[in-house]
Amino acid sequence: MLRLMLDPIMEERPVIGISCNRKDGVSCVADAYFQSVVMAGGAPVLIPVTTDRAALETVIAHIDGLILSGGGDIDTAYLAEEPIPELGDTDAYRDEYDFTVLRLAFNRQLPVFGICRGHQVINVAFGGTLYQDIYAQYSKDALVHSQKELRHVPTHDVTLIDIPSRLRSALNDTTVPVNSFHHQAVKTLAPEFIATAISPDGINEAMEHPEYSILSVQWHPEQMAAADNEQMLNLFRHHVRQASLFAKAKKLHHHIITIDSHTDTPTLAPSFDLGHKEGCGKVNLPLMREGLLDAVFMAVYVPQGARDDESLLRATQYAGERLSAVIEQAKKYHRYMEVAQTPDDLRRLKQAGKKAVFLCIENGYAIGKDLKNLQRFKELGVTYMTLCHNGNNDICDSATGEAEWGGLSPFGREVVAEMNRLNMMIDVSHTAGSAFYDVLEYSVKPVIASHSSSRALCNHRRNLDDDQIKALAGKGGVVQLCLYKRFIHEEAGKASLSDAIRHLLHIIDIAGIDHVGIGSDFDGDGELIGCRAANELMQITMRLIAEGFDNESIAKIWGGNLLRVMRS
Repeated sequence: MLRLMLDPIMEERPVIGISCNRKDGVSCVADAYFQSVVMAGGAPVLIPVTTDRAALETVIAHIDGLILSGGGDIDTAYLAEEPIPELGDTDAYRDEYDFTVLRLAFNRQLPVFGICRGHQVINVAFGGTLYQDIYAQYSKDALVHSQKELRHVPTHDVTLIDIPSRLRSALNDTTVPVNSFHHQAVKTLAPEFIATAISPDGINEAMEHPEYSILSVQWHPEQMAAADNEQMLNLFRHHVRQASLFAKAKKLHHHIITIDSHTDTPTLAPSFDLGHKEGCGKVNLPLMREGLLDAVFMAVYVPQGARDDESLLRATQYAGERLSAVIEQAKKYHRYMEVAQTPDDLRRLKQAGKKAVFLCIENGYAIGKDLKNLQRFKELGVTYMTLCHNGNNDICDSATGEAEWGGLSPFGREVVAEMNRLNMMIDVSHTAGSAFYDVLEYSVKPVIASHSSSRALCNHRRNLDDDQIKALAGKGGVVQLCLYKRFIHEEAGKASLSDAIRHLLHIIDIAGIDHVGIGSDFDGDGELIGCRAANELMQITMRLIAEGFDNESIAKIWGGNLLRVMRS
């Protein structure tokens, strides 16, 4: 008699997709790839060689990590070069498949591990170049990189470069014996990537991205790992851990509310289309879907101009036009998004599988000198207004320029009172310190800084100092971390997601976990190395999990705190 056995409860393994080779029309991969993944604690699935993008998108959406496997040469069309005689066999179909799979995985921020050809594919995809043939094009005397030994036998050593790296952490050594089966090789490294290992002849043997979870090696660790080489197995364990981190982040995003409190998308151009991805900014429906982002506050940014009656009227009309443009987008894509005005709207849309867009105005210049405009904008759906931008207006002094009012103007005090009455959130980002403290004094409700960072970590006039952060938190408000590079690092070109996480942790230390969130400033020049668009915000969740934050705390950061202020 057949007896069913009840398995013990086991922790769910992350699913690792492995790209395939193609031989005689058959998608295939060496056993050692999936054996290594299983030995490392992952659940391998093979991704068949196809160029059907929709099919590949579906597969990628259901995996937690990607391994790009080895194989033949890459067509020189991807290098914008003519082929040399020493170039080996190429397969244009597999090239298209590999580059498509990598792009789709990167779009969703999956951890990626490249092996041999996969190492080269990653380098080319991100803008690096290759030697078509080491022996024909490399200037120095090269080792024999294409060996005839059994694939699990080491044939030469590689030196791990003496810098902090994931590779060094995984292998825990400085010199590592590896196997070698290639004649193409990395020539110039892709921008932003760092070299982490070289062979004795100087050929690149490994690289990684300092912010994204992308690591690749030129040798074949799967063959050595499957033969019980602990060092090589540790590479797969590292990848499986990263995939597990991604799986937890993905699962969490399905259960919590995720909000970006400030984007400038409505003012990208006179017309914009949230239904299209390419060429349509850093925040749109496809990018939100890839990044599992539930809601964005789309700010109509009104540049500060002259304050005569005619200019003020034009500013008010412009704000109304851009708000109407977002509303029209919501009508056009009503199956996928709606304009939300309350936390309950957002929860309803989350349950319905739709994205939520909240409307807001950046710069109170938009209301001119007429409080009735606040009522008008409230009726259009505006949920918060940033009191000023770069320059003083009739409401208050800005962090930019000389003081005019010494804080809030008399009209500004009326604005604060009216916004309180209308239940419209007051945003103090961009205000001068004097205006900031005036708002805290005169507002009877908590206020927000929709996109601000820490002055203690980056001394920019737009950032909040520790006393301001404490004061805002003391009044029940929330600081939404801005991802604008000049607010994150004093050398803007170096600003990275790691720097932003340091700002986030600092604000939490000062204000507490109940008073912090995320306001990217995407489409208003917000972007960092490691987080450049709405689909990449998943990286923040992965970092928070790695830092040890529990689900409740992450939920607060991603929207719970901001929703609390909205309710109040």
